[in-house]
Formats: sequence, structure tokens, C-alpha cells
Amino acid sequence: MSRPRGTGSVYLQKGSAVWWVKYYRNGRPYRESSRTTNERKAHKFLQQRLAEVTTGNFCGPQAERIRIEELAEGLLRDYRINARRSLPDAETRWRLHLKPFFGNLRAVELSSDLVTRYVDARQEAGAQNATINREVACLKRMYHLGLRTTPPKVYRVPAFPKLCENNVRKGFLEDSAYSRLVNASPELWFRTLLEVGRTYGWRKGELLHMRVREVDLLVRTLRLEPGTTKNKDGREVTMTDAVYMLLCECVARKQPDDFVFTREDGTPVRDFRKTWWRACVQARIGKMMCGHCSLPVLATKCGTCDSADQIRYQGLIFHDLRRTAARNLRRAGVAEGVIQKIGGWKTRSVFERYAIVTQTDVADAMRKLQSKDGHSFGHSDVLPDSPAKTLPAN
Repeated sequence: MSRPRGTGSVYLQKGSAVWWVKYYRNGRPYRESSRTTNERKAHKFLQQRLAEVTTGNFCGPQAERIRIEELAEGLLRDYRINARRSLPDAETRWRLHLKPFFGNLRAVELSSDLVTRYVDARQEAGAQNATINREVACLKRMYHLGLRTTPPKVYRVPAFPKLCENNVRKGFLEDSAYSRLVNASPELWFRTLLEVGRTYGWRKGELLHMRVREVDLLVRTLRLEPGTTKNKDGREVTMTDAVYMLLCECVARKQPDDFVFTREDGTPVRDFRKTWWRACVQARIGKMMCGHCSLPVLATKCGTCDSADQIRYQGLIFHDLRRTAARNLRRAGVAEGVIQKIGGWKTRSVFERYAIVTQTDVADAMRKLQSKDGHSFGHSDVLPDSPAKTLPAN
């Protein structure tokens, strides 16, 4: 008896005891092995496939063989093709955290529950919510790229959680702390980075990728070429005397294509977090804490619990110089539009988010409020400690 139309078929290939199934999706035939010699189990496998086709959850035999590691290769390839500056970060997140947990899984095996278990594991390891969100975002990007390939490598994108972040920075580098940090600067490149970051508020990545050709000592200008900044816009500023003297030493005997910020051996500065931590601790504007016992440590190893893998830095970060520059320029009376152009802010959110308001502005507002043309509070002009005035008799 023949099967009804649209219900597929189960059959044996010549010389094989393994049952095969045939079914259709959008008019296209699919044939695959049921991986069993039991005809009853083969029929159940066919019914499962037909149900996937009906509900829209069908991926196909080829897509089911795709592993998450292959999706990661597509993500990194996309970053390289589009010359994304976050490529090293994406490679590090995949290699150190995502690959050990997801690398051996097939793409169809990923579920929201599995992603949640990954989040639990990362939080237990001490990772911050912002860090976990960036890692999960990489995973989500892999699936969206796989969905847009031809033919698609995945046919569905699981729901990815987004953790609450409380990473609004409040730090500013005050003048006294700045002087101590200058005295703790170990090398010329670090001292120059500190000065340029505090003066103009440029991002760390923008400074580290700066080339000698972008430094014009004749007209004393410093510029970032279009496409080298976060928002792809170019910037040009005039050097202060301190910036000019430091950059003169940094670019001495270098070629136009050389990096401005290099170490003593000539290698470009890529990452200086440990140097920054040591300088801040020495300048007493930061501290190293043990993640196990929550006690401050003076070295790379906790003397209380003998732990060396949970040492964390707490204190000022380099990005705080960006807010410091905006506040200093605002205090100097520079217009907000000019500050935005110097620092590379598209909107005035920096002033709203970090409450960069000068005391002069507040004092002017209070004077206007108390002026005779200003708001009336409805109080008597008599001071509390002055003798009461005698009211005239009616």
C-alpha cells in the first residue's frame, strides 16, 4: 500500500540493512540515512523530519553537521574582510572563553539554556557582566552571519540573554593625582600617552595606532586620519607646549609610517594595562585586590590566601582621562561643540551622562536665581538673627 502524498517514504538501499528516508521541503527532495536497521525506528525518524518541516524548524542534514567552530571562522573572516579594529578582541574572546565551552558542539545544539549555563560559568570565574555580554554578542553575531550565507549554515538563531551592566564610570584624574602619576611614569611613551589623553580625551586605541606622519611639528598640529577613529571621522588639534615637547622626543629618528608610541626596544605599544596598574598603585590612585578574600595586595600574589589567579585592579582606568579632558576643557570655558569636536563625541551625551558641569556655571545660575529679577522664594527679607520689625498699627 502506497503512502499518502507528502508523507515521505522509508526504503532500503541495495545491499544495505540500514533504512533510508525520503521527504520533501518546498518541493526539494531530501534523502538521508536513519542510522538504524529497525524499520519502526526509521518511521519515527521520518515523522520527526516531517514535523520539523511543518513547524519551520527544519535545518537539513548538511546544516546539522555544521559546528560552532565553523561559524566562528566565518565571524573572524568577516572581521578581517571589513578591517574591524576589534578583530584581536574577538579572536581572544573565542580562543580563551567561547571555544573551550562551545567549540566541539554542532550549531543546532546551541540553546538558550546552554548559553545561560555559560553565563553562570563565567560569573563564577569572576567575569563582569559587561565582559560576558561582549562574549555572548560574538556568539550571536556568528549565528546571524551563518543565517545570511548561501546556503544558510543555520536556520534559526537562539535567544541570547543580555545581562544588566552597571559600568558607568565616575572617575576623574584630579590635578594632585595627575602630578603623582606623572612622577610614577616609567617610560617616555607612557608619560606622553598620559599627557595627550588628559589634554584631548582621545581613546586609547586611537592613540596607540597613531603614526609619525600624523604629527606635524612645524605647525604644531596633531591629527587623526579619517577612518582611524571609532566614528571614522578625522580630527586635528593644536599641540600644547607640554604635548609638543613630549612628542618631539617620541618621534625623533622615526620614519613617517612608524608608530608614535613605542617602547625602548622599538616595538609598538599594544597593551599597557599592567604598566598602568603599577603606575596607579605607586601614585596611590589605585589598588590591587584579591578576588578570594577581598583584601588589598601589594604584589602579584595574595599573602593571606596565597592566591595568584584572582588578583584584580581597582581604581582609575585610562578611559577616565577622556572624561577628565572634557571636564577640564569645560572648566576653561570652551564651548561644548568645540569640546565634542576635539574629543570625537558625536552628541553631547558626555555632558549629560557624566554631569560635567563647572562650579562657575552653578554659581552663575544661583546668582541669577537670587537676583531681583529672578525667582521669588516668598520669604521675608529679614534675616533670622535680625531684630523683628514693628508692624504699623492698623
